[in-house]
Amino acid sequence: MVPKPVIVTDYDPRWPIWFEELARVYRRALGALVVTVEHVGSTSVPGLAAKPILDIDIVIPSRAVLPDVVAGLAALGYRHQGDRGIPGRDSFARDGDDWPAHHLYVCAADAPALAQHLRFRDWLRTHADGAAAYAQLKRRLAELHRDDRERYTDAKSGFIERALAAGHFIF
Repeated sequence: MVPKPVIVTDYDPRWPIWFEELARVYRRALGALVVTVEHVGSTSVPGLAAKPILDIDIVIPSRAVLPDVVAGLAALGYRHQGDRGIPGRDSFARDGDDWPAHHLYVCAADAPALAQHLRFRDWLRTHADGAAAYAQLKRRLAELHRDDRERYTDAKSGFIERALAAGHFIF
């Protein structure tokens, strides 16, 4: 299978609408197993350029309920893919293109991976200069690594890690 190219687009005001539609589906399917559903990643930041793929974190009270969540998501057509190298963040994939493009993750409320997603998202939402610098970096990296999503992701991780470590960005 040929990998999809990395394409960063201007912000699309439909992204939060699509997120809310998907979040309703997850809440309905999983009920009390869900603490909250969070829109994370670049599509969750108004005005930020992004790959047009929503990042969604379903937050659960603890990993003890994960087997029930896996079963509930399987009923919606999702396959559990494990943590894919990020402890505390389980990944799920769904075939078909009848839903908006998205990456779905499940995290316990106390998971460090969730805290990092939320801190970075919230910082971007409140720091326009940082969001603009991040968008510029992403556009440049998308050109450099158009056919290599892994290298694209790895190349922007340093920016994110420095921000999380310092609590702010230094440009």
